[in-house]
Amino acid sequence: MNPTIYDVSRLSGVSIATVSRAFSNPEMVREKTRQKVFEAAEVLHYSPNAIAQAMARQRTNKIAFLICKEGATILDEFYAGICNGIMHAINQLDYELVISTAADWDLAASNSKNKQVEGVILGGNARPDMISELQSRKVAVVLVNNRMPGFDLPCVVSDEYGGVRQALEHLISRGHRDIAMLAGRFSPYILNERYRAFWEIAQAHGLPVDARHIKLCDPTVESAAEACLELLSREDRPTAIFGTNDAVAAGAMKAARRLGLRLPEDLAVTGLDDSSVCRMLEPELTSVHIDCRQMGELSVKMMQTLLAGEKAVPQVTVVPTELQIRSST
Repeated sequence: MNPTIYDVSRLSGVSIATVSRAFSNPEMVREKTRQKVFEAAEVLHYSPNAIAQAMARQRTNKIAFLICKEGATILDEFYAGICNGIMHAINQLDYELVISTAADWDLAASNSKNKQVEGVILGGNARPDMISELQSRKVAVVLVNNRMPGFDLPCVVSDEYGGVRQALEHLISRGHRDIAMLAGRFSPYILNERYRAFWEIAQAHGLPVDARHIKLCDPTVESAAEACLELLSREDRPTAIFGTNDAVAAGAMKAARRLGLRLPEDLAVTGLDDSSVCRMLEPELTSVHIDCRQMGELSVKMMQTLLAGEKAVPQVTVVPTELQIRSST
């Protein structure tokens, strides 16, 4: 006959409720008591399920990837690319992967499955309180596509500065001097990095840059189009637009069409991300490619290093970018 939870209770000398808690919520049971339960379970070869076995080993081999972007779903193209890399790397290892948005994870906060993960990869604009809560439970945390001041966390990011430089120097090589930036309101890290890069690189090349050359918008096609109409309606309108992602760049192209401007003869446009939208537009959009899959794979490599207890974990891993030149410039 297979052993039951009652047998474990009798052998360990603790209540059935304590036995159950030791498996489902081990952090709520004192270490000495927990050890008694796990030893009794081992002697009896008691294993209610795979999770219980993992708890008895003090390991769950479960990692979560949470997309921390307002309104995002797992179909978001950028994070789907990162997720693809994470899944590819996880499949080479003895780990189970849970995928969710941060919002859905919060809704399920009372669910015990959220307490069974050993590590969490946070993609995008993670909230400080979420990071603090994970750290309080001794959960390993890796950031991807973000850096957080005040937290000593390993992170994987793309070469934001290099990507902006590639886009601007390409426009400059085509003879453009009046270049404006259409900046989507992304996470503070992404927005600040791309803003800083644009300003510094433009100044380094002696371009006439001031606050009027930079326009903020929501990271949507319509918001970007509306903001770009203001830029292009000025007498000293720019001859080129750098959009801080492809949706924003698509909005710039839409605004140009509304004003009867030719692309790229009257206005050149570049994006950043190299998403599938680039080839759907006419003319096709020049953009900076970000290797999302590699970012995902590297985040798993960092997580594996953390869970192995190694001390020498790189704090920042930067993935190179590559300009993809198409007809919009």
